[in-house]
Amino acid sequence: MRDLAELRLEIDKIDRQMVELFEQRMGISREVAEYKVAVGKRILDKERENQKIEAVKALTHNEFNRHGVEELYKQLMAMSRKLQYQLMEEQALGRLPFVMVDKLEKENVRVVYQGVDGAYAQQAMFAFFGENVNHFHVERWRDAMDAIAEGMADYAVLPIENSTAGIVNDNYDLLEEYDNYIVGEQILSIQHALLGTPDAELSDIRTVYSHPQGLMQCARYLDEHRDWKQISLLNTAMAAQKVAEEHDKSQAAIASTLAAKQHGLKVLEEGINRSGGNSTRFLIVTNQPIFCRDAEKVSICFEVTHESGCLYNVLSHFIYNNLNMCRIESRPIADRNWEYHFFVDFEGNLNDSAVKNALRGIREEALNLKILGNY
Repeated sequence: MRDLAELRLEIDKIDRQMVELFEQRMGISREVAEYKVAVGKRILDKERENQKIEAVKALTHNEFNRHGVEELYKQLMAMSRKLQYQLMEEQALGRLPFVMVDKLEKENVRVVYQGVDGAYAQQAMFAFFGENVNHFHVERWRDAMDAIAEGMADYAVLPIENSTAGIVNDNYDLLEEYDNYIVGEQILSIQHALLGTPDAELSDIRTVYSHPQGLMQCARYLDEHRDWKQISLLNTAMAAQKVAEEHDKSQAAIASTLAAKQHGLKVLEEGINRSGGNSTRFLIVTNQPIFCRDAEKVSICFEVTHESGCLYNVLSHFIYNNLNMCRIESRPIADRNWEYHFFVDFEGNLNDSAVKNALRGIREEALNLKILGNY
């Protein structure tokens, strides 16, 4: 049996040779990229890569090494592609179809949100645009996306996730479906209050209305009043509107204090969700492909083939370009069982070389890519 130190010295020698060969290989990869760019050929040649992997697997002598060589060459080819995408960036090919602006226009604009007066979306809108903004509300989130797509509004305000209830699935689907773009976000601290008619007292309440998430987020408080009947409505502001219109002091709504102000209701108790960390992230969406000079987050949507390693290959572009991924979500694709859209947020600006390089690589290797916005 040979000494461990001797074995390590031999491995070091082989590693030096491997590094030298790796650098030679990457040098040739650059020449391949220059040729592909010159003739307009795609970087990813899946058929060629598969043939090459099968060829090098055939050179091995056992099953373990066959799997190992396959994994090694998939990584080598991925690194080669990334080098080639980088060369494309150096030659300024494939400019992104977005226009940079110094700042968003917030004066003389019209904004749409879903719900009624007093909705949390209205509160988020006021926080982002100011309380004097020209605005209107619609019944559904889809109606809000239609309004900006058709030019009835300049911006829409959409909730996308809550820190306790999770993502708003329908709005992820709408972002993929419409050619609208995220240009901002507003994080709103959600503080639910119990609202009643002006003559009501806590002891009068028998029925409580709210959005299902509002009821869920106040479950601990409602457990202390188990004799109250809980009824779900489309949103919290609609619950406040119902209580105001029916003038029944036995009814209460779980909604915002803004809703109390808008509908002339009495705040019977504040902060009943009992969670200081309950926040909702709202997106500001428009129909123009624009981004601000100081934007620092990019949102994208893509699909990949239903094969081993495909999602990893796409996500590896963030690692290679040293980009920090903030979140990833998946949504099922309609009428295609067990296939998904992937939504990713990551830090960066569309003017950054690293961002352009990552997006170019993802566009080449995913089935499709949609840039949802930079904000």
